[in-house]
Amino acid sequence: MQEPIRKMWKEVKDRELGRIRPAFLANRVQSRRIRSLELANQKEIVSAHKGAVNSLQIDLTEGRYLLSGASDGSAAVYDIQQATDDGAGLVAKHKSLFVVDKRLEYGHQYAVSSVLWYPVDTGLFVTGSFDHYIKVWDTNTTQVEMQFKMSGKVYGTAMSSISTTHMLIAAGTEDVQVRLCDIASGAFTHTLSGHREGVWAVQWSASNEWVVVTGGCDGAIRFWDIRQAGCFRVLDQFQSQTGRRPPIPKVTATKAKHSLWLPAI
Repeated sequence: MQEPIRKMWKEVKDRELGRIRPAFLANRVQSRRIRSLELANQKEIVSAHKGAVNSLQIDLTEGRYLLSGASDGSAAVYDIQQATDDGAGLVAKHKSLFVVDKRLEYGHQYAVSSVLWYPVDTGLFVTGSFDHYIKVWDTNTTQVEMQFKMSGKVYGTAMSSISTTHMLIAAGTEDVQVRLCDIASGAFTHTLSGHREGVWAVQWSASNEWVVVTGGCDGAIRFWDIRQAGCFRVLDQFQSQTGRRPPIPKVTATKAKHSLWLPAI
C-alpha cells in the first residue's frame, strides 16, 4: 500500500477513535488535495486575448463552453471538451470558437470586466465593460441583441440560475446604485439604493430567485428582496461610514491592570 494512502486510513481510524478532531481531519484532506493539484499536461487553452483576463464562466447547462472577458475589450468562447487541434496526440489545444472585440461595430471599447452565460441555454451571453455598457449577445450570430447604458464602469453582473419568472441582470457599477436590467423587455426594472460607494460584486441567491446580494466599496454586504423596498439585511462588521475600520480604542493603564487574560480554547 502506498504511503499517502496508509496515512489517510490511519487518520480516518484516529478520527473514529476520537483521537483527532473533525476539523483537523477535514483540513488535512483539503491540504492534501490542494498539494496534489497540477496543470494538465494533455490539454491547453490557447488564449485569444491580448490583455489580462478579468472574468471566466463555464456554461451551466452543458458544462462544456468556457466564456472569458479581458482587459483588451474582447470576449471569447472555447469548447473545453472538444479540442480544435489534437497536436499529433501529445497536447490537445483548445482555441477560441469565436471572439468579439472592439473591431466589431457594437463591440466594447474598453475592458470587459464581467461575463456570464444565460443560465438556461448557451444561445445568449452577457458582457459588462468599463465603457459603461452591458451587452447581450447572440452566440450563433455573434451580434448584440440588446444593450444597457449604465451610469458608470460596470464591475459585476449576475443572473439567477434558478429563476422561472424573471430574466433580470443585476449590475454593480462605480455608481452607488444597483440596477436590474430585464432581458425580456430591454428596460431597467429596479434601482436598489443603499450603498455609499461603488458596487463591486453582485450575486443572486441559490435558493430564492427574488433575493440578490451585493458587496460595495463601502465595506457593506447588502441583501435585497426585489419584491420589497430597501434591503432587508446588512453585513457591516465595523459600522463604518467610509468602509474603513474605526480606530482601536486605547486601553488605559488602570483598565489593563484589572483586565483578566484567558488563554484561547
